[in-house]
Amino acid sequence: MNTFLVILNIAILLVLIGVLIKMQQKHVSFSKRVFAGLGFGVTLGVYLQVVFGASSDIVSQTSDWYSIVGSGYVRLLMMIVIPLVMVSIIQSITNLEKTSELGKMSGWIIGILVSTAMVAAIVGVGSSLVFDLNAEQIEAGQAEQDRGSYLEETLGSVQDMSTPDKILAFIPANPFEDMTGARPTSTIAVVIFSAIVGIAALGVRRKNPEQAAVFTKGVNAVYAIVMRIVTLVLRLTPFGIMGLMATTVAQTNVGGILELGKFVLASYLALLVMFIIHLLLIATGGLNPLTYLKKVLPVLTFAFTSRSSAGTIPLNISAQKNSLGVDEGTANMSASFGATIGQNGCAGIYPAMLAVMIAPTVGIDPLSPGFLIQLVLIVGISSFGVAGVGGGATFAALIVLSSMNLPVYLAGLLISVEPLIDMGRTALNVNGAMTSGTLTSRILGKLNHNKFNDSQAVEKDIAV
Repeated sequence: MNTFLVILNIAILLVLIGVLIKMQQKHVSFSKRVFAGLGFGVTLGVYLQVVFGASSDIVSQTSDWYSIVGSGYVRLLMMIVIPLVMVSIIQSITNLEKTSELGKMSGWIIGILVSTAMVAAIVGVGSSLVFDLNAEQIEAGQAEQDRGSYLEETLGSVQDMSTPDKILAFIPANPFEDMTGARPTSTIAVVIFSAIVGIAALGVRRKNPEQAAVFTKGVNAVYAIVMRIVTLVLRLTPFGIMGLMATTVAQTNVGGILELGKFVLASYLALLVMFIIHLLLIATGGLNPLTYLKKVLPVLTFAFTSRSSAGTIPLNISAQKNSLGVDEGTANMSASFGATIGQNGCAGIYPAMLAVMIAPTVGIDPLSPGFLIQLVLIVGISSFGVAGVGGGATFAALIVLSSMNLPVYLAGLLISVEPLIDMGRTALNVNGAMTSGTLTSRILGKLNHNKFNDSQAVEKDIAV
């Protein structure tokens, strides 16, 4: 009987895939198909949850099959991340007139990412205080205790890494190893290696323009192929989002969400406030925030459902270049750096909220100026170090809490709502990267305002 029901659920997914294909054949806009996929996924997930239950074998087996669509799409995106980052950055640098332009670009991007992460920490503190969050209010079950023990064990590896060690982790000792994504810092390492190759090409262009021209021509050819692969993969976005959302909703622990509802609400309030701050920054740059929001929504939708900042890099770059009018170099740099540095959700809001929740349990007043200043500064510094220790909000929390001498095991109390909150955090991380790219391009005078303001300049290459 179970096998029959699993086959039935697979058939339903195939029917919905057929609907999305029909919409594509009728040239329905890419954005509408993305949101249709999101709606289908949510509906399908609710059906599985209500009819069979989140912990049932049928849902587990069905989700395994649905993962071919959802997780398979994420894998395809991850497949093209390193080639895209590498070739894009080399090609962008070879198109620069001076290497000094690279320094300005990187400085503005990193500066915006880190400063907004520090602002995000302040927002997280405020949200925690508004909702009067306290770790003592949460009861710990066996899963939470196990998670707390794991975090304490993991803390050892985090504490063993000094700040210089974390910086050294960015520098590629073996670029070919980093091209496999073997290390948590592989993306940044590939960015650094690619930048060095690009700078070397500029040097060769001054001394031996003929050889440089051959190299540039080859890079441009490879870039064209890689971008074509990106286009082909991005066309699968509506299907991937549907599969991801269906499995996420179907397996969501509703009981855990209800139990920790106040923390979930506080988290999403902080995320919303930070999103608004991003839009205000866009507005201060003389750009229409509503136009910006309309063009980035498909990318944020995927980031939300996939919970993968790195996996969103191809969509991030494509949207910045084709929809927002950001110059190629800035789009490539901001998407790559934003996936591992200054993450507003994971490295900003989340650790700050945990610190405010946990501080009263050890007799610390979270409102004391000394505590708050220390927290914001540590968040800013640690937003560089997250990628160096394995990535993610968990490690960001470990770094911040341990640096402030707060017990890390209490962070395990939130395990049941982690996936739900992580969806919003990832979307905010990606939006922070896109905001930094848009503002940097605007500041450096490279933003294509006509493309930004053109409502039709949205995913033209992938809309068919």
